[in-house]
Amino acid sequence: MSVPQTTPNPAYSVASLYVGDLNQDVTEAMLFEKFSATGPVLSIRVCRDVSSRRSLGYAYVNYQNPTDAQNALANMNFDEMKGRPMRIMWSQRDPSLRRSGKNNIFIKNLDKTIDNRSLYEVFQAFGPIMSCKVAQDEVGASRGYGFVHFETEDSAKKAIERVDGMLLNDRKVFVGPFVPRKERMKNRDNTMFTNVYVKNFPDSFTDDELRDMFATYGSITSCKVMRKEDGSSRGFGFCAFQDAAAADAAVKDLHEKEHSGKEMYVSRAQKRSERDHELQKIFHLKKAERQKNYQGVNLYIKNLEDEITDDLLRVEFSAYGSITSAKVMVDDKGVSKGFGFVCFSSPEEATKAVTEMNNRIIGRKPLYVALAQRKEERKAQLAAQLLNHTIPQGGAVRLPGQQMGQMFPPAMYMQMPGRGGAFMPPHTQLRAPARAAGSFRPFMMGQNPGAFMPPVGMPQQRMNSSRLPRHIGGRSSNAPQQRSNQSKSRSTATPYQAQQTRHSAPATTTTTTAAGQAAAPPAAATAAENIDTEKLARSTPQEQKQMLGERLFPKVREIDHNNSGKITGMLLEIDNSEILHMLESDESLRAKVEEARDVLRAHHTNGTSDPKIGGK
Repeated sequence: MSVPQTTPNPAYSVASLYVGDLNQDVTEAMLFEKFSATGPVLSIRVCRDVSSRRSLGYAYVNYQNPTDAQNALANMNFDEMKGRPMRIMWSQRDPSLRRSGKNNIFIKNLDKTIDNRSLYEVFQAFGPIMSCKVAQDEVGASRGYGFVHFETEDSAKKAIERVDGMLLNDRKVFVGPFVPRKERMKNRDNTMFTNVYVKNFPDSFTDDELRDMFATYGSITSCKVMRKEDGSSRGFGFCAFQDAAAADAAVKDLHEKEHSGKEMYVSRAQKRSERDHELQKIFHLKKAERQKNYQGVNLYIKNLEDEITDDLLRVEFSAYGSITSAKVMVDDKGVSKGFGFVCFSSPEEATKAVTEMNNRIIGRKPLYVALAQRKEERKAQLAAQLLNHTIPQGGAVRLPGQQMGQMFPPAMYMQMPGRGGAFMPPHTQLRAPARAAGSFRPFMMGQNPGAFMPPVGMPQQRMNSSRLPRHIGGRSSNAPQQRSNQSKSRSTATPYQAQQTRHSAPATTTTTTAAGQAAAPPAAATAAENIDTEKLARSTPQEQKQMLGERLFPKVREIDHNNSGKITGMLLEIDNSEILHMLESDESLRAKVEEARDVLRAHHTNGTSDPKIGGK
């Protein structure tokens, strides 16, 4: 039966069609061949998943002439393509009407043989239909209910009045206004029910015994003990009353009543979705209460020795106040994961413990102590750190309190091929020379990946055969030649680059051999060696980050080669004691790298200039 032609509603594009319920193998070429038969087609787009590029099962077809689009809707709706009937309707640019549910009706108790076309043919007599769909399961079988969305409210009212209670394929159907799930859950009257759920009765209970237990409360329409395949009881059952008052009385009287040594559970029978909703509500309430009680009193302790137990952890922190709980986290084999939690009775005690115990060496490691945070809070902090180091379109960052013209590139760890690494902190003294408005183009990190990028902000020192930056390996050149090369580079550099050459790396040096060759930096294989904590403690903050960065970068590169520099720069913002723990624990390092990846993905999705995860 052909679908009658309908006049397109001006609320949506008159020359654009939505084609749904498509097989995943359907391509634009197949659709073009199909729809071009009715007239010139401007464009066709099959919507696909961003990452996998697999079809989402729907497409848009744009015609040059609205009449051709109308003919395609009238003659091709529900035609099969790749074994599945297409569902065609006018494309709606404004989704507010579709989401509101206005003029949408709900039909249930449908026969399994009724499909989209059959449902459309039943309701098309009441007015123009925007969409018609029978709900299906994973294998494409009907779920017994569907939806019809009319263009006008009058058409929807007529359909409800005429079809509700009718027989379709010998089954009486219910037709009513569509009500969104949230409103149904909100307006549900939990006191009006007739079906009762009961559990914790003896395994020997039969249907008749369960019926006898509830018979005193009113007339029963059905009573059933649920059983396994072998016939044994599953320990629960259902009892349906004819009257809601009788069901309510049975629940109030029998719930938590002892029977045969067991306390029975009797309540209103619920759908799985209702139970899940209530359980989630209870879970979130308990979680919010727990977070409120532990706010400011629960401490997170990291970098613990394997020998530290719950009792030892409690002893170490007991000097700072009353402890309600102390726990070292362990794996399924009982081995310490290297971190734990200590909960105090008051925020003042917890704050004192953080102040006194953070970075204190217990055993051979300095502890990392901080207020416990939820995962969402940690991700928000990482996002804030990344935001502070994000390069805008101009390629530089202006920090709060910074004068105009003073541009900061982001913190980043860089390692050149065959050379050592260098942590690139934000510039602290670099100013760009004044230029005309719109003509300033600052230097962007990564423009010359093979070049050495020294930290700036330190006075430059003359390089000679006995004093070289530790990040440069290979042959050293004589001083006159270096001065000549430096003069050349200054003469050809832009004003910003010439300004930058007057800054160089900290005075960290390597010794050279008699032949004039500088000692090579540690290879990646030795990057994960244990750091001398005493030497680390004596170093300046910049040198500490340098030492940690040289060991952290190779490990991060093994996890994410393409973004290792950016992620290492982010991780070096973390407290040093936590970085030490990451160097010893691959699991902890991978978790932090994943958090950094998530933040980078989020910023890339928002259209910032951050590198694309997994990209070149």
